[in-house]
Amino acid sequence: MDIKSLIRNIPDFPQQGILFRDISTLLSNPAGLQYVIDTVAEKCAPLDIDYVIGIESRGFIFGMPLAYKMGLGFVPVRKRGKLPAAVYKAEYALEYGTDQVEMHQDAMPLGSRALIVDDLIATGGTATAAATLVDQAGCQLAGFAFIIERSVFRRAEKFARCPHY
Repeated sequence: MDIKSLIRNIPDFPQQGILFRDISTLLSNPAGLQYVIDTVAEKCAPLDIDYVIGIESRGFIFGMPLAYKMGLGFVPVRKRGKLPAAVYKAEYALEYGTDQVEMHQDAMPLGSRALIVDDLIATGGTATAAATLVDQAGCQLAGFAFIIERSVFRRAEKFARCPHY
């Protein structure tokens, strides 16, 4: 299936010079959505995962059905200040400044293996921050899964430590 044809490109959104990858067209296509979840589950099955981690917010969209399909727990990684209990925190760079993501400290038992899922990998900032949270929790990063990969990223060496799809 040609998933790329199911993702709408919107130029100059949210600002001039940005090409936005709109996944709503993929999400509204039942066969396309099922294909994505089934394919990622199949490719990631050998990684011996205990938890799927979804990065806010579009990582939740793909992470939840993937966790369900694989019979695993789901852990949300949220933006700063959104989680009510004790959290691990990791900062990442933005074009102008920094931001932070958080994960509950009791989200996964020590030594658990986790797969980080998001819709798109661009610079790798939030994915790297999520990997830092996994490390802080004393867990193992089994891999990454992204639905869209911007050509400027092309699986940089910082992700070489584990499989990514």
